[in-house]
Formats: sequence, structure tokens, C-alpha cells
Amino acid sequence: MTQRWEELTFVHWAFDPAVVARFVPPHLRVEVLDGAAWVGLVPFRMRVATAGGRGFGPVTTFCETNVRTYVVDAAGRRGVWFLSLDAARFGAVAVARTRFRLPYFWSSMALTRVGDEIAYRCRRRAPRPAAAESRVRVRVGTPFAAAELGPREHSLTARWRLFSAAGGRRRHAPVWHEPWPLHRADLLDVDDHLLTAAGLPHPTGDPLVHYSPGVDVRIGPQRP
Repeated sequence: MTQRWEELTFVHWAFDPAVVARFVPPHLRVEVLDGAAWVGLVPFRMRVATAGGRGFGPVTTFCETNVRTYVVDAAGRRGVWFLSLDAARFGAVAVARTRFRLPYFWSSMALTRVGDEIAYRCRRRAPRPAAAESRVRVRVGTPFAAAELGPREHSLTARWRLFSAAGGRRRHAPVWHEPWPLHRADLLDVDDHLLTAAGLPHPTGDPLVHYSPGVDVRIGPQRP
């Protein structure tokens, strides 16, 4: 599957690893960085390639917001564990829930940009109970030079595998993309209830915020 993830913002909060571990299956362990488990709120615009790779169409272009943390399996493979994924296309949600066993929700969503300010909005519609909303607004700053990005920035953004599990079936899928071109970003406003809807406590402290104009992504088949 070929996609493009664009106009993307990473908002990461530090959590107690023991708290986050309660939301991760036993065959995975939460990855700890700087003494914390990190949970990301990641809104963006998704473009999915049409059949035969003939580019992107309006039906396959929609907003998405992920709540994710970072894990390692018994073989030492590092990847992403999704606590929730919201998307504005019902068909995409239905396929992802049934075929890939990912915790997708169908949501009303919007992404608007005026100058260097971007606003994201998400309101869940289904499956019920779906009462959860998120609003994020950022100001995009200057790009980081490669030398300015350290292990923490790479660890929170450059992930090449996703994990899923349902009904005793454990799966993983490889993910390929170029390193994220990251920009500084100021968080102007956040009113998020997706993290607490996933069961996490309300985050505290100032989050880390990064923006990216986007990358092309290819997701491989899921494997046991």
C-alpha cells in the first residue's frame, strides 16, 4: 500500500512507563526514552494511491489523527503501537478494523492552513460510544538541519514497523519512508480528549512539538 502523509504534526507527551504499559499487549514492551514512555498525538492529511498506483484522488484523500506509543518485541524490533486512529473516510475505517485489526474510528475531521498556522479538528462519529474530540493549532517554524536532530527526535518519528494484535493473533508490518523533514513548531492551542478516551490519564507538562510537510510511505503486508 502506497500513501502520502502530509501537513503532519507530532505532539508528544512523557508518561510514566508503568502507566503506558497497561495499554500494550504482553508480548511487547514499552520503549523508554529519557526515563519516560512517550505518547504521540499525530494529526495529518492522508493520501492513498489509487489502484495501480495511478496517483491520488479525492475519495482517497482524507484527514487522520493517531494516538501512538513506541514498543519493542521479543526479537528486539522497534515499532509503533496505536492506541487509536481516527479517519474521516468510513470505508478506510471499515477496512482497517476488519482486515488489519487496528483500532480505527470514523470521525468528522478538518485541516486548515492560513499562512504558517495549521489547525486540526477531530470529532468521533462511530463506532459507539464515540464521544471524543481533539483540537490542535500550531505555528510552523524553520526547518531543522540534520545535525540539530538527536536520538530523541529520530526515535519519536522514524519508525519502520507497526504492530497489531486481536483475538490472540499477533501481527507486524514493515513501513518504508524517507526520514521526516522536521520543522520547529509552536503549539498555539490544544484541547484533546483522544488520549483520555484511550484510557490514559490527562497528560501533564509541556509536550514536544514537531511539524513535517510530509513523506511518501509504503506499508508492507502484515505478518505473524
